Amino acid sequence: MREPTSLALGIDVGTSGVRAVLLDATAQVVGFSTARMTDNGADLRDPAVWQRTFAAALSNLEPAARAKVGAISVDGTSGTVLPLDATGRALGKALLYNDSVADPEIPAAIAEVAPPTSAAHGASSGLARAMHLAARPGVRRIVHQADWIAGLLSGRPWVSDESNALKTGYDPVSRRWPDWLGSLIAPDLLPEVRPTGQPTGLVTAEAAEQYGLPQEAALIAGMTDGCASFLATGADRPGDGVTALGTTLTLKLLSDRPVFDPNCGIYSHRLGSLWLAGGASNSGGGALAVHFTAEEIAALSARIDPDRESALDYYPLPKVGERFPTADPDLAPRILPRPEDDRLFLQGLLEGIARIEAAGYRRLAELGAPPLARLRSVGRGASNTCWSAIRRRIVTTEMTGAESEEAAVGVARLALDHLANRRVADP
Repeated sequence: MREPTSLALGIDVGTSGVRAVLLDATAQVVGFSTARMTDNGADLRDPAVWQRTFAAALSNLEPAARAKVGAISVDGTSGTVLPLDATGRALGKALLYNDSVADPEIPAAIAEVAPPTSAAHGASSGLARAMHLAARPGVRRIVHQADWIAGLLSGRPWVSDESNALKTGYDPVSRRWPDWLGSLIAPDLLPEVRPTGQPTGLVTAEAAEQYGLPQEAALIAGMTDGCASFLATGADRPGDGVTALGTTLTLKLLSDRPVFDPNCGIYSHRLGSLWLAGGASNSGGGALAVHFTAEEIAALSARIDPDRESALDYYPLPKVGERFPTADPDLAPRILPRPEDDRLFLQGLLEGIARIEAAGYRRLAELGAPPLARLRSVGRGASNTCWSAIRRRIVTTEMTGAESEEAAVGVARLALDHLANRRVADP
């Protein structure tokens, strides 16, 4: 008798490796594995390296658990694209999320026809990379990293999702490839696009045998790794925000409507009936690292009273230039006067970054997103309890812990939702 297919599998294809997570019906992690790209080849642009790393991550999961997988969803790095030949096989190497095209005519051509709110502008957009790859001989389709990995299981690598397609020019409001794209790239080169969370196919017999998965397992349209990381925290309703306290300060807010501000780099991913809007400030941990080591920050933070204001009005930046919540390439760091007490100076810096965070969420609300209602934090800075207390005082909203920071958990939730809906429809 066949085992019941009750587990959801999330695959996160990141910058350095592949992570696989299994969730049970209660959203608990019952299996986790990881594999490094560098253990499977040196060239991260080679899709064969992706495939070997993907296979290694799956093989590290217990075979008995893999046999219970009922639905699978995949996330990949945003804007990473790959050319395919007429048979659907990879045609040469990919262009990664951080590759920029050297030909200045490509971003200029995009700027001439794309609306300002499109996420496809610039030499490092998914569209710019797709246009560059389209010139290769024999190219018949251009897909995203997540599309191709999911296609290894479904045999349909030309099916994408509304999140990964965004930076390739997809219009998430009208839910289609816009007409203006036709002047830049042949429409038949672009992948089919399905709403995130919707079924895209089934595991083929060949893939089932190769990877130890049930043939009837459903493939569910995924998302970018950034969106998956957001869902992993447990944020699930309009007004939920997630602040990433890394080298830069990145804010994401779940909204019931799309918001855009091209001047500040704000655009919205469509996630089913909801939208994920966000922006990134140049402030953050990088602005602190200009003045203190991580060890100094930890030691000084322990001596700060976070409930007593420093009265210092700082705007910490690692260098000149800001992009969000205001776009000003000439904005200089404001970190004067500097007190003799390093403890007080650090407090002023932490308060300044917290004020930028609060202003960022206010800016998103001014554009039409809901006010920030609940806040979760991820990244190295989230473990600093003093900074968290300062942020709680300045941002003035309910703060709760992130359930997970694993993107694989977030994308697995999409597969889990499909299983839950299937159980309701067919009790």
